[in-house]
Amino acid sequence: MELYLDTANVADVERLAQIFPIAGVTTNPSIIAANGESIWDVLPRLQNAIGPDGILFAQTMSRDAPGMIAEARQLSKAIPGLVVKVPVTAQGLIAIKTLKKEKITTLGTAVYSASQGLLAALAGAKYIAPYVNRVDAQGGDGIRTVQELQSLLEMHAPESKVLAASFKTPRQALDCLLAGCEAITLPTDVAQQMLNTPAVESAIDKFEQDWNNAFGNLML
Repeated sequence: MELYLDTANVADVERLAQIFPIAGVTTNPSIIAANGESIWDVLPRLQNAIGPDGILFAQTMSRDAPGMIAEARQLSKAIPGLVVKVPVTAQGLIAIKTLKKEKITTLGTAVYSASQGLLAALAGAKYIAPYVNRVDAQGGDGIRTVQELQSLLEMHAPESKVLAASFKTPRQALDCLLAGCEAITLPTDVAQQMLNTPAVESAIDKFEQDWNNAFGNLML
């Protein structure tokens, strides 16, 4: 199972990488823009934060296949080993097929249906990113979309894997993992919510209180 952080904030990555067993970092144009730092400046810093074994993802901006391909080559050259995110449109599928031949690893992004995700996998994308919460927001069922996509990949494109994205709650992420997802990417606030449970602090407080009452200190 692979756990990624969905952010371009280097300080957050450095801090959370000490806590979570992260496999890498995912970004998109909105995340890069919100961070306010040039993509060419922030990507090397993110790679440094996750280490040489960490996997970094960055997305193309062009709408047409030639532009996507050119940008993918540029990103791949700048950060060796980077996974290029390509929106799964008709032009995106053309780009993914070409990049597969050039041995540039891709992720099919902006996936709102299982059929769309399957097409990206068949075109050659190694990772497929269904948007869980955004599907829900449009009246669909994000978890069911993930379940269907996971089943389709297992049957027809086992070399590809679901990397579920767009989460608002830890429960959504856990449901994706229970559906068989091999990878998820979490916004930093959702990642922190996984640990911020008041009952845990209450339990630790009770342990300390009982120990202190018995021994007069908190030393072993």
